[in-house]
Amino acid sequence: MFDENEYTEFRYDTQLLIEGQGLDEDEIRDYFTSHFKGDCLLAVGDDELIKIHFHTNEPWKVLEYCSTLGEIYDIVVEDMDRQSRGLHG
Repeated sequence: MFDENEYTEFRYDTQLLIEGQGLDEDEIRDYFTSHFKGDCLLAVGDDELIKIHFHTNEPWKVLEYCSTLGEIYDIVVEDMDRQSRGLHG
């Protein structure tokens, strides 16, 4: 049963792949931590492909930034608040 007192600080589980050239996972991680509010950051890969996983309330900002680094695809943005209430989406 849903507990109304249960609160997800960062609502959206945002995942995607970035394909490009000269990608640097450390630089991407640093940018995330200094420009976005969120948690559970994962930025792993190599100089041509980076996997991003991040919990945030502003996934559109993450997508906008990542699109400046290369082609983004396999984009998934899930509403963890809805999931915690047993709803889809």
